[in-house]
Parts: sequence; structure tokens; C-alpha cells
Amino acid sequence: MPVWLPRAMVLALALYACFQLGSWAFHQLVGLLINVLISFFLALAIEPAVGRMAARGMRRGLATFLVFVVVLIASTGFVFLLGSMLAGQIVDMVEDFPKYLDSVINWINQTFHTELSRVEVQDSLLHSDWLQKYVQNSASGVLDISTTVLGGLFRLLTIFLFSFYFAADGPRLRRALCSVLPPARQAEVLRAWEIAVDKTGGYLYSRGLMALISGIAHYIVFMILGVPYAPALAIWVGLVSQFIPTIGTYLAGALPMLIAFTVDPWYAVWVLGFVVVYQQFENYGLQPKLTAKTVDIHPAVAFGSVIAGTALMGAVGALIAIPAVATLQAFLGAYVKRYAVTDDPRVHGSRRQRGETPLTRLRRSLRTRGNDGDHGSRAGDGAEAEAGEAARPENRENPERA
Repeated sequence: MPVWLPRAMVLALALYACFQLGSWAFHQLVGLLINVLISFFLALAIEPAVGRMAARGMRRGLATFLVFVVVLIASTGFVFLLGSMLAGQIVDMVEDFPKYLDSVINWINQTFHTELSRVEVQDSLLHSDWLQKYVQNSASGVLDISTTVLGGLFRLLTIFLFSFYFAADGPRLRRALCSVLPPARQAEVLRAWEIAVDKTGGYLYSRGLMALISGIAHYIVFMILGVPYAPALAIWVGLVSQFIPTIGTYLAGALPMLIAFTVDPWYAVWVLGFVVVYQQFENYGLQPKLTAKTVDIHPAVAFGSVIAGTALMGAVGALIAIPAVATLQAFLGAYVKRYAVTDDPRVHGSRRQRGETPLTRLRRSLRTRGNDGDHGSRAGDGAEAEAGEAARPENRENPERA
């Protein structure tokens, strides 16, 4: 056995063990890493407001605290308003449920010539096996729901805590990061940080503008249909559909449909149709153009980044994909060397000569070669004439004359 083989085997086993340990630690901490990533982008979003307040003499910790208080008050007030509205509508729906059930049964009896009654339908529903199983599963799942809610609250608290530290200690964090880098790299890191702040702010601005447009459009529809609580529902649709990716559209449209159903069941169908149509208009018309202007990336890149972020990190990836890609694109654009483009018609999507075919180019090439041959033959004839003139007897005796 070679002397180096045992040492190489031990080194290989040690590297494999380190890889397995790192992989296990990464899978265990992936939730924490995602929370830290969300916190970092949230801190970048509030950095302009905190920076302005700090520039006026306020401490960064106090400025960050005030920004978080304003956000928390606005969110709590919005949730309380919608919660009270939803609770009142649910009570009204429960009270009016027999009337709705009678209207549905009457329509079925008139359409299909049946003789159903509300008492029979209620008894069949109350004594059905699927309802009993559903109640049992719901009773056993109360603990799971409570655990999920507590876990969500703890995760939200973790995100806010890290965001507060990132925003309040932003200068200290940048100094700590730059202290381990040479001066040239420090400038690049600070530039990347500034670009990330600008792009994240632009992304939130575009989302806020789309939420405003969506809220106004849905408010007009709700007012035309006579849906109650139209302003609150419009705000709900605008915010939820824009700031909760993937499932935000469905959550935003479910509540207006529920409220519209209490007025007229057909109104719920109209609301559903408008939500679907507006979502298609927003996905393929409004969002790509608006995102490309505020975040300065191509609409196809924005769409692809959202798909890639969703595939990698789910809803969180879809939310932070566009600002992350915009930051990376702007940072690379500042350091990638570019050259002047040649003035060629093919660059603009046109042919070299309009209407010119390959046969025409072949004829022109042959004609050019023929002209070159004629010039060559003429030059050869001139040389032969000079040689003949020099070969004459009188010229041989007098070379100067020749």
C-alpha cells in the first residue's frame, strides 16, 4: 500500500462528512435563511424613509421604530376594518340562508319539475356522512390550525426583528462588511447596496401603483353592481392581489364574491368574471410595462424571474425575484464593457440589399471578376508591346532610344 493512500482516504472521508453536515445544517436552517432574506429586502424598502429622517438629526433606531409603528398601525386598522365588515356580512348571510335556500329549491322545482322541500334538504344535509366526517376532521384539526397560526405569528415577529436590525444598524453593517474587503471592492459593495435600495423601492412603487389602479377599477364595478362596503373591498382587492403573490388574486376575489352573493347570486358571477378579465389584463398588459419602467428590466425578464423565483422559493421567491434580478442586472450593467454596434442593416432586422437574391449576388460577383480579367489582359498586352519595341534592331543598338 502506498504511504499516501491512508492519508488520502481519511481526507476524502473527512470532506464527505463535512459535506453531509453542511447539507443537513442547510436543510435545517432553510426557513431561517428565507426569513433573513425577506427581512433584508424589507429593510431595503424602508431604507429611504429611515435615511431621510436620520439626515434631519433623528437617531436611526428611533426613525426605524417610527416607520414600523406607522406600518403596523395601518395594517392593524385595515385588518380590523375588514374583519368587522366580514363578521357582519357572515351574520347577515347566516340569517338569510333559509331565504336563499328556498329560492334555490324553488328554481330547481320549476326547472326540473321536482318536489323538493327545505326541510328534506336540511335533514339530508345534517344526517349525511360527509358532513359528519367533515365536522370530526375539523374538530381534530383545531390543534393543527392553532399551531400553524402561532408559527406564522412567530415567523412574522422574526422577520420584523431582523428587518429592524438591518434598517437601524445599516451603516454599522456596511462598515463591518467593508472592513474585510480591499478599498476597490468596498466601492463596488457600496454601489451594489445603493442599487439594491433603488430597485427595491422602485418595485414597491410599481406594486403600490398597480394596487391603486386595481382598487379604482374594482371600486367602479362594485359601485355599479351596488355591492356594500365597496371602498373597503376595493382596497382589499388592490393590496392583497399585489402584495401576496401566487394566491393573492384568489384571496382578493373571494371576499367580494361572498359579499356580492348576499345581494344577488348573479352579482357574484359578475364579480368573478371581472376579476378574471382584469387579472389577465394586468398580467399581460399593465404589469410588464409598469414593472419595466419602474424597475428598468425587460417585461420578458420580469416574467421569467417571477417564474424562476416561484420554482426556487415559492411565494417568497415570486415576491423578491423582480427586485433581486433588477439589482443584479443594474450591477452587472455598470461593470460589463460594451462596444459600439456596427452600422449594418441586419442589426435593424433588414436584409443587406432589399430585393437582392442569391442569383443576383452571383452574377455581380462574376461580372466583377470579368472586369478584373479585362484589366489584367490589357496590362499584359501593354507589357508585350513594350518588349517588342525593345527587341527591334535600332533599339538594341541604342538602348536609350528604346
